[in-house]
Amino acid sequence: MALVELEPNLSLKRACALLGRPRATHYRSLQPPKDIPRQPRTSPPNALTPAEREQVLAVLRAPQHCDLAVAQVWARELDEGRYYCSISSMYRILRATGEVNERRSQATHPAKVKPELVATKANMVWSWDITKLR
Repeated sequence: MALVELEPNLSLKRACALLGRPRATHYRSLQPPKDIPRQPRTSPPNALTPAEREQVLAVLRAPQHCDLAVAQVWARELDEGRYYCSISSMYRILRATGEVNERRSQATHPAKVKPELVATKANMVWSWDITKLR
């Protein structure tokens, strides 16, 4: 707005320099934004079919693989002569089904409680580190 007020008295280049605004920004603001609809992305020709994706999920969900990382499952299947897809594709399939998390059973521990020193009168609590005292 200030540029429009300065422009009649100064050149556009000088007005932009005084305001610290690039001239390209000024010219871009004069044109309405272009609304280009995005084309949907086409599936690559080597994409896995839904049946192949289900087969990969079945392998990852198998009881002998339930405690293994995806890379370990991939390596074991490759050692047995079966290749389904890459490791990243396996992760992509698991992410799509919401199954990317820790695959091993984990013990949960309660949060540790920090001890708090509370003194209600003088000389009640002594500590060598006074940062612990409120």
